[in-house]
Amino acid sequence: MTPMGSQFESWGRVRRNPRAAAQVEQFDAVRPDGFLPFGNGRSYGDSCHNDHGHLLPMRPGAAICAFDPDSGVLRADAGVLLSEILALVMPYGFFLEVTPGTAQVTLGGAIANDVHGKNHHRRGTFGRSVDSFTLLGSDGVRRTCSRDRNSALFEATIGGMGLTGVIEQATIRLMRVPSANVCQTAFRFAGIDGYFDAIDDIDAQHEYSVAWIDQLARGSKLGRGVLMAGDHAENGGPAKPPSAPRLAVPFSPPVNLLNRLTLTAFNEMYYGRAPKQPRTGVVGWSSYFHPLDAITGWNRLYGPRGLFQHQSVYPAGTARETTVALIECAQNHGAASFLTVLKRFGEVPSPGLMSFPRPGFTLTLDFANSGERTLRMLDALDEIVIAAGGALNPYKDQRMSARMFEASFPHWREMEAMRDPALMSDFWRRTAMALEPRQSGRQAAGA
Repeated sequence: MTPMGSQFESWGRVRRNPRAAAQVEQFDAVRPDGFLPFGNGRSYGDSCHNDHGHLLPMRPGAAICAFDPDSGVLRADAGVLLSEILALVMPYGFFLEVTPGTAQVTLGGAIANDVHGKNHHRRGTFGRSVDSFTLLGSDGVRRTCSRDRNSALFEATIGGMGLTGVIEQATIRLMRVPSANVCQTAFRFAGIDGYFDAIDDIDAQHEYSVAWIDQLARGSKLGRGVLMAGDHAENGGPAKPPSAPRLAVPFSPPVNLLNRLTLTAFNEMYYGRAPKQPRTGVVGWSSYFHPLDAITGWNRLYGPRGLFQHQSVYPAGTARETTVALIECAQNHGAASFLTVLKRFGEVPSPGLMSFPRPGFTLTLDFANSGERTLRMLDALDEIVIAAGGALNPYKDQRMSARMFEASFPHWREMEAMRDPALMSDFWRRTAMALEPRQSGRQAAGA
């Protein structure tokens, strides 16, 4: 066993306790604190933490095993990055059917978190692109899982946060595109009504859509932002392969640089530069899908205490009111969110048992960690989501209560029944395991 360094942190950097790494070959027995596969550390919270157990690093030696440029079917080890897949397939006219906000996640992580992109209203989650995968259990058995083979395990693994077994390899389908680059239509809207009044037509016409929100704007400007819709460009030209980041934040500054003062200035500039009327033009694929990948270590800008991300989903029927309530709640607590993103989740069903996306709208907020003050605000945001009949994203969380988890995922016991007994994460220990004793007590009382 070897001590873990900072490369095994989660992206939020709130908790950085020493852990120990284990080789996949050692994943052969149930241990008290369990094992957990670890990809590239882009989960924001503790779903990739196992601070008192062991992590199974998946990146070393990972490779793309096969790619058919005629069908667009690709097979790769779970530790391969999505950026590595894109670099191979783009010259052949293919792209990921679903890509999250960073290409620096592993294939296994994309499956385990059933990530979504800007086209959920068209194509659903990443799991829908997965044909099959091999899953290594702590019993030493390798199982091939697909919609037709070990289907229950297939569904539990997609969005299962790495708790059903170790994904070794996966086969996915890619989509053919005229160009990886994007024909983008962008415009600003003066308040939250401007977004909701436009989004039905925008999503009906475009493959992708996402809105940046000025979380600090108040009054009649509350919820103002910039809507960016897109489609793969018919004449977009050759796409540049993923390049090395152009900028870097080499160390964490002693204070949070993304504070109310700096964000107020940034938001005014970003909103002011956006076109008042829809403007269409071709933009590079990386700047549309993964703009922050151009800055190594951008999460360090939040300072030494790290950041919390709060991503919720709530029904479309009351989405305007819920969005306003969430923004106002953060404002009333004096918090400033750097990345505030609003998107629609469509009706395409997610294949995973524990998938986060469901029909409605999703709002993402990022906050520097200011201790108890931030935690109280996050709890208040949770209450708004629960009241709206919504859910919180577990893959980006590191503090939701067991009550919030159960309200978000009422079928979690089915997941617990499918969990490999040798696998555990700090997230599952903090949420599901806190509920399990009470559930066992209810069963005993009713016996």
